[in-house]
Amino acid sequence: MKLAIYGKYFKEDRFNEVQDFFDYLEKSKIYYIIYRKFYEDCLRKGLNLSAKLPKFDNFDDYSNYDIDIVISIGGDGTILNTLEFIRDKETPVIGINTGRLGFLAGVAVDHSIQMVNDLEKGHYYIDSRTVMQLESDKLMFGGVNFALNDFVIHKKDSSSMITIHTYINGEFLNSYWSDGLIISSPTGSTGYNLSCGGPILYPASASFVITPIAPHNLNVRPIIISDQNVISFEIEGRSTSFLATLDSRSESIDNRTQLAIRKANFEFKLLRLNQENYLQTLREKLMWGFDNRNFKV
Repeated sequence: MKLAIYGKYFKEDRFNEVQDFFDYLEKSKIYYIIYRKFYEDCLRKGLNLSAKLPKFDNFDDYSNYDIDIVISIGGDGTILNTLEFIRDKETPVIGINTGRLGFLAGVAVDHSIQMVNDLEKGHYYIDSRTVMQLESDKLMFGGVNFALNDFVIHKKDSSSMITIHTYINGEFLNSYWSDGLIISSPTGSTGYNLSCGGPILYPASASFVITPIAPHNLNVRPIIISDQNVISFEIEGRSTSFLATLDSRSESIDNRTQLAIRKANFEFKLLRLNQENYLQTLREKLMWGFDNRNFKV
């Protein structure tokens, strides 16, 4: 089993658990490569890691290795960032959660050693997730024009709303007069989309949801469409500069930029341990069925 370790940061109170994880990999003689910036951050925090570890900086580096599984150390946002390295190689990813909510990063950091044992024994399954692809008339996001969660068009200043004329397969849908517009995959439906009043999509629903951000017309509501459709946009506003985001990455655009969203021709392989369950995660993270009358501060 060959692993790639990707991370961004972890809190100091997770030091011992993270060190134990790396010590176990060394003790078990498990081959792994590590993201260079994360490796350097671990050293700054005082972790004991071998200087001989193979390191990768980008997709080209990562592609030189035949990796079986990527382990993300952080939160859900860290898992989203792994897409920049994996792209269409579809290497399965599993997340050790050192963050907070953790819809995607489902393994508690103090269970990371047991997770490695489960991986070695094959006690896991693959949860395939839709990837969104941005098409534009200019190079954007360094050519890494993919997102696992969502694509968002947003106003750049705080003065006035913008108008986003939206089309499905070239047919006019609506002009959204709002602060912005979210196009979310099922994976991203529990993120920004949910906080803006959009619905939760089941991972296998093969759908996108279009959700306006603070719309001026209160009768404008989110709409769910098949992910086989292509969604395109024209943007107007008092300003000529706007923001476009793919997951956590953002770029400035103007009203001449041509944009369209479609389903990518590859998937993101989210690796789940056998004891994990999406519906259980949904209930726990959103506290469905939780009786707050018994909650004590």
